[in-house]
Amino acid sequence: MTDRRWTKFYGDIPETLNYPRKSLYEVVMDTVERSPDAVATDFFGAQMSYRQLGAYIDKTADMLAALGFHAGDRITISMPTSPQGVAAVYAANKLGGVASMIHPLSPAKEVHGYLTMSNSRFALTLDAFYPVFAEARVDTALETLILTRISDEMPPLTRLGFKMTVGRKIKKVPSDADIVWWHEAIAIENPKSEKADVKADDLAAILYSGGTTGSPKGIMLSNYNLVSEGMMVAKWGKMDANGVILAILPIFHGFGLGVCINAAFMGGAKSILVPKFTPEDVAKLIRKKQPNFLVGVPTLFEALSRNPVFQKTDLSCLKAVFSGADTLPRPVKERFDAVVKAGGGTAELQEGYGLTEAVTAIMAMPLSEYREGSIGVPFPDMDAKIVKVGTTESLPIGEEGEICLAGPAVMLGYLDNPEETAAVLKQHPDGKTWLHTGDLGTMDDDGFFYFKQRLKRMIKSSGMNVYPSQVEAVLHRHPAVAEACVIGIPDPEQMEQVKAFVVLENPETAGPEMATELIQYCRENLIKWSCPREIAFRDELPKTAVGKVAFRVLMDGEIERLKAAGKYTGPENRQ
Repeated sequence: MTDRRWTKFYGDIPETLNYPRKSLYEVVMDTVERSPDAVATDFFGAQMSYRQLGAYIDKTADMLAALGFHAGDRITISMPTSPQGVAAVYAANKLGGVASMIHPLSPAKEVHGYLTMSNSRFALTLDAFYPVFAEARVDTALETLILTRISDEMPPLTRLGFKMTVGRKIKKVPSDADIVWWHEAIAIENPKSEKADVKADDLAAILYSGGTTGSPKGIMLSNYNLVSEGMMVAKWGKMDANGVILAILPIFHGFGLGVCINAAFMGGAKSILVPKFTPEDVAKLIRKKQPNFLVGVPTLFEALSRNPVFQKTDLSCLKAVFSGADTLPRPVKERFDAVVKAGGGTAELQEGYGLTEAVTAIMAMPLSEYREGSIGVPFPDMDAKIVKVGTTESLPIGEEGEICLAGPAVMLGYLDNPEETAAVLKQHPDGKTWLHTGDLGTMDDDGFFYFKQRLKRMIKSSGMNVYPSQVEAVLHRHPAVAEACVIGIPDPEQMEQVKAFVVLENPETAGPEMATELIQYCRENLIKWSCPREIAFRDELPKTAVGKVAFRVLMDGEIERLKAAGKYTGPENRQ
């Protein structure tokens, strides 16, 4: 039996929850029945009650069924966070289908790959992305392409303003295009669709991971995965009918779909749908809408804490603020907490942990606790432990190894990839199937976990382990540094050499003197082999789709640079 010593920090949160063995659609409809008049979504001020949301999902299902969508079909949803994209997930689920969620800014080649991997007969995207899908659908199973406009669900005045500004720049879809317009198809009185016989363990959604290192992997999530994780998050954050969450993170990401949307619906909270993130817009939304839940990645909180509007906003509304998907540097937390406190708020930025292979967030700091550098404790019914890397052997308290997870949120596996699935889902001596996360960490005496580094990102310098996040944390503490990313580059003597990419608060100070100062600063705070040998200054760092620093882009750039100089002949992707 797993040692769940962390449960003593749960407070009034139960150690186990009762997860209904129902479909995702059915559980949301339970919320509709329970709280029909509560506000479910807010999109540019256009609100839907849960009763209206339920009706909208059903109308979407009727539309899909009329277009020929059947149980077992898959629909690629390439949408920003919007009512249409959200409804399509639950409507497909009602009909026994599967939602394949992809980034709406994916280029045609990637979209073709996703359509092929998921074998999608249907797709939903914005009119602005029609040219991409027109190119991508060739030689795929895609039969029905549904287009919608982001303005379709906006309030009338907002819609008019959008059409006169951004909308005017969107290229018109050809009149003979092989597409179905959402607003036309949903307006028809389609026959009422029947709810399919969907089991809890059936596949509900496919999310994607690992695309920056080559071929992406399709992560198969069941109804039970999504329902259980949503209920855990809602209970942990006390996200109930009084809750208001700002859905900043996109729905193609587990964090966005699992926490900002699904967890809100599980708890009966209001989700404010934000289709595009800018610090200015989010700061204005916080001022206007007064959400009490805010979740995001570290770069989001860094951008907010530097925003003048946010700095002058009443922040007493914030009840829980969590950062995930990337390591939270201490200076980022301190800056954000200081702004919240100055704005009359008491909430502190806490770190959580999760990965798409377990929907997303499955571990976080209790709201009443704080441990320096900790990612918190597992949610109810989730087990976690540290094992010796490459084995199923549990390690003693305090020893560093791989973080492993078990519980209802753990994925079914990787789509059509049994080898990769077997590599990460392993049966341990206790008889349970554990997810090997590929993350290094430790657990303390109280059961709090500490993330150290992605196994694949760890640098081996002169035979010693170097953790980029540790070096980045030191660089972040230097007052001249705004952002930092550390990678290992091939070196014939050291195997790998530590190199830092830095964005300065004042770009004009970049140069050899500043580089020397930062390297010296690292030497004063880190053991010798962890210190950067080289500092490269950038105006900005590349970001992933959800705002994490894309270290692999920097890595690939360095490989190309070394190859061009005749100094590298190794494999293309080392991390």
